[in-house]
Amino acid sequence: MLKWAAIFFVISVIAGFLGFTGVASGARTIAKVLFFVALAIFLVILVFGVMLGMIVF
Repeated sequence: MLKWAAIFFVISVIAGFLGFTGVASGARTIAKVLFFVALAIFLVILVFGVMLGMIVF
């Protein structure tokens, strides 16, 4: 998911450089959403991993 966020970020930067502000804005929004979804998934997995570690050990 972070890979897709990085791809959309690069698209946003290139589109902004070339003057396509609408495309840049849309790609930036998609990149932001994907980044925060990936961050939320990471935090959930981290919390469950710590809880499982406490139960096992």
